[in-house]
Amino acid sequence: MNVAVLGLGEAGARIAADLAAAGCTVQGWDPARRVEGIDNADSDISAVRGADVVLSINAAAVALDAATRVAGELASDALYADLNTASPQLKRELADALPVQFADVALTGVVPSTGLATPALASGAGADRFAELFRPLGMPVDVVGPRPGDAAGLKLLRSVFMKGMAAAALESLEAASAAGVEDRVRAEIAAVIGEPLLERLLSGSRAHAARRVDEMHAATEYLEGLGVEPRVAPAAAAWLEQQLADRR
Repeated sequence: MNVAVLGLGEAGARIAADLAAAGCTVQGWDPARRVEGIDNADSDISAVRGADVVLSINAAAVALDAATRVAGELASDALYADLNTASPQLKRELADALPVQFADVALTGVVPSTGLATPALASGAGADRFAELFRPLGMPVDVVGPRPGDAAGLKLLRSVFMKGMAAAALESLEAASAAGVEDRVRAEIAAVIGEPLLERLLSGSRAHAARRVDEMHAATEYLEGLGVEPRVAPAAAAWLEQQLADRR
């Protein structure tokens, strides 16, 4: 299988490397990064030429631009899968912008740690094909609906809880530090959810704050569209924005 990977950040680089190790021919493209062990294309256009599957793993903010840039170079039987965390509306716009089968794919694990073994939700006209191609490579793919955006929406609903829990931990520990009892409070939180998950929530919020701010804004928009007043999602976005400010 010839696979083009657009975006070679932590997630894209790991998946590209795993695909190459599984015997796929991989063309990767990222304007800022190169990955050893795969063919690094000199442009996104050259990366997608001849690809059976294109995986877009960059960022929701550039996903539509990335798709429209390469749309005219895709083989008629190619599958384009967008793996970015984005709003259901954006996923539908992507499907409309592409002349080939489209799969909305939502990754629900820690991709840099698990790579191709990361559980995924898939929806859209190309979801079944995505599952058929990637399950044999070790990816647990759950086809959740026929419409682009079905997978994205499910992930955003899950993210309200996960990022909300992270924000609660951040707030609790910042207050505990101000009170001089941070170690004790951290130990009590860890006793409930486990130290590995707590550390993942805290370190992930710091390392991936920019992407998760966008994710929580998308979640807020999605909840509003469902007629549910968002409270946790905006609060989580505010805490993540604070993590960004603290790093500057």
